[in-house]
Amino acid sequence: MRLSDKIKLWKQYSKMADLPIIARRKFFNNCFDGALTSAGIISGFLILFILNPSFIRSSTILITGFATASAIGISGLWGAFLSEDAERKKKIIDLKKVMAVIEEKSDENQKIYKNKEKKEGKTIIQKAENFATWIASIVDGGAPVLGATLPLIPFFFAINLTILHFIFSYIILIGLLIYLGNFLGKISGGGRVKYALHLVLAGIVTLIVSILLGSLTS
Repeated sequence: MRLSDKIKLWKQYSKMADLPIIARRKFFNNCFDGALTSAGIISGFLILFILNPSFIRSSTILITGFATASAIGISGLWGAFLSEDAERKKKIIDLKKVMAVIEEKSDENQKIYKNKEKKEGKTIIQKAENFATWIASIVDGGAPVLGATLPLIPFFFAINLTILHFIFSYIILIGLLIYLGNFLGKISGGGRVKYALHLVLAGIVTLIVSILLGSLTS
């Protein structure tokens, strides 16, 4: 099968499984979670840096950030795959019931039915649901990693860690939150500024809470 044909088939699968709506929702929620998680980590290290600049290294921030991003990414991927797989299998079973495909059968007839299904292969609906499960899981796992990783970029260039690296990190974080706000505004058909302000406010609250907790523990 040619690549163009595969792309057409994937688009068909996406429409059948309502994948665009699900993928958009998962991307926003998980990218937002990853961004705020990274904000909390960076804010915690900022407190420690202010208290003792020589104690904190950029490598420590990067290792902690990437370890956290990997953990939430794996969690998202694994959890989403299992939940999506279960939900979509249930959807297919319910659909078969509605279409009166599944009828009460004896044990032997049930085995014959299952063998027949295996020989005939998966239906187009099953293929669409399987495709959607994989894509939704990848988005669920990849989005938080993206959200958590982007604010860490300035620390890659930190030979000698300074307060400027933290400031640039927060600028990237605010830019990411504004982008996600515009993303929501585009989906809703308006209110981009409102959504962006809401998300930036969430980032500021995370910063304040992290600083307060850091101050109390220090």
